[in-house]
Amino acid sequence: MTIRKKILLVTRPIAPPWDEASKNFAYYLARNISGVEINLLTNGLVPDLPSSVRQRPIYTSNHLSWLQRARLLKLMRIRKDFDIMHFMLTPNKLNAFGFKTFVKDKKARTIQTIATLREDLFQDKDYAEMLFADLIITYSDYAKNKLNSLGFKNVKRVYPGIDLEYYSPQEKDLGILDDLGLTKEDFIVTFAGEYVRLGATDDMVEMVIGQAEKFRERNIKIILAFRLKNDPAAIAKKEWVVKKFTENKVLDRVVFIDIFSDMAKLYNLSDIVIFPVRNMHGKFDIPLAAVEPMACKKPVIVSDLPILKEFANEKNSITVHAGNIRELADEIFNLQDHPEKRKILGEEGRKFCEENFDIKKVAAVYEKIYEKL
Repeated sequence: MTIRKKILLVTRPIAPPWDEASKNFAYYLARNISGVEINLLTNGLVPDLPSSVRQRPIYTSNHLSWLQRARLLKLMRIRKDFDIMHFMLTPNKLNAFGFKTFVKDKKARTIQTIATLREDLFQDKDYAEMLFADLIITYSDYAKNKLNSLGFKNVKRVYPGIDLEYYSPQEKDLGILDDLGLTKEDFIVTFAGEYVRLGATDDMVEMVIGQAEKFRERNIKIILAFRLKNDPAAIAKKEWVVKKFTENKVLDRVVFIDIFSDMAKLYNLSDIVIFPVRNMHGKFDIPLAAVEPMACKKPVIVSDLPILKEFANEKNSITVHAGNIRELADEIFNLQDHPEKRKILGEEGRKFCEENFDIKKVAAVYEKIYEKL
């Protein structure tokens, strides 16, 4: 009888709702690997996981507070149980020290997945202190090439995977439309972003206010699906946004969504999905908020940041200059006027996702990595 390797995924709490990219990826990766035993760190028990997954309910909250981070020390008691410890939290100096000192077992092989290098926070010399694993996996060629240039040779790029059965084209859910105060006649533009990070909130406010009359003429509604996550700064920023829209009498053009558990349904409500960010600080190198709607065959508009060019090309998306809200509005109008172009972009986006982001293919890559390490 073959003994399966035991893999521990060191992550934030794996628990519904499935509205956060890093835990979503760990959850779907676990569901699609069968050749090894995957151990998940959960808050309570998660239903509908296969027998190849063992749950370790060390957390007591879904929010990764400092108190919850401290609960990772519980791993000291069981760290000898694993063949491979796969660290999937974005590394920083503090958690790297904690993992190396208190969590990592001397006999276990180690992997670090680097969703982003956080070049806004760290200098090149810092990575030697934070990256300690036998294998480093990056989400982008950009990050892989950067680490290679700094002397790291044990680096492999593996794109994050998404469930292409879940993220797939569907008809608009009329019930959800009604709940959001929308109708089938509305032309819906969705931005799944953030209030404080990414640098796009002020641009969205300026665009909606400046284009409100055209949006009314064209029956365009903007969904701002920005999660608050109990963040005082985000809550304050949302209050400012609502105040600006109220003062300028444009609230009729905007729908606010603070949390939405079924993102595939949200993307499928949309006619266009936009990701017009000014920076990617704190975001995955490959932002799933742009890739997931592609899988749903939605035309996507992104800004021209170099990192986004890794998945966004002239066949599968529209690119605008970061911060150019007039250009963004014009591209929205152009896509509204050309449904055939929307269809072609959507089909190309889906094809690109099938080739590069299918969780089944990504899971097969990880399974081989686990077997060989």
